[in-house]
Amino acid sequence: MEGIRTVEGDLQAHGLRFAIVASRFNDFVVERLIDGAVGALARHGATAGQLELVRVPGAFDLPLVVRRIAEAGRADAIIALGAVIRGDTAHFDYVAGECASGLSRVASDTGVPVAFGVLTTDTVEQAEERAGGTEGNRGADAAQAAICLATLLRKLGS
Repeated sequence: MEGIRTVEGDLQAHGLRFAIVASRFNDFVVERLIDGAVGALARHGATAGQLELVRVPGAFDLPLVVRRIAEAGRADAIIALGAVIRGDTAHFDYVAGECASGLSRVASDTGVPVAFGVLTTDTVEQAEERAGGTEGNRGADAAQAAICLATLLRKLGS
């Protein structure tokens, strides 16, 4: 409709600080997510000095550390990366659900964007497909979402 003012983020990472918080569990997949996120940030203008990588034991631990970074004002946006792969027990449901709701709560409570780059798959093959395989790289996707959200919030002001 003509005359409607539209405000949206862009993919210009210049001058923004990003924290990548990544789990060590399923590291063979998560390392590829990290590579995707760092590559996307660099393609959109971020330099090494604007990035901080923080490692946690597992996906369940992401919300606690992401909250600490957000509350400390260390980043304009945070990219949470991990891989939770379904096994034969209910463990998957607890870890994946608590991780997702915890990260959402951090963003809502602190006002710092938290991009969700945690894979929740049934198989290792599905995780590999989403970490640089035929399904793309969800780490790169999460980084682009983080840039877009950080620039949008700057445009909206406080």
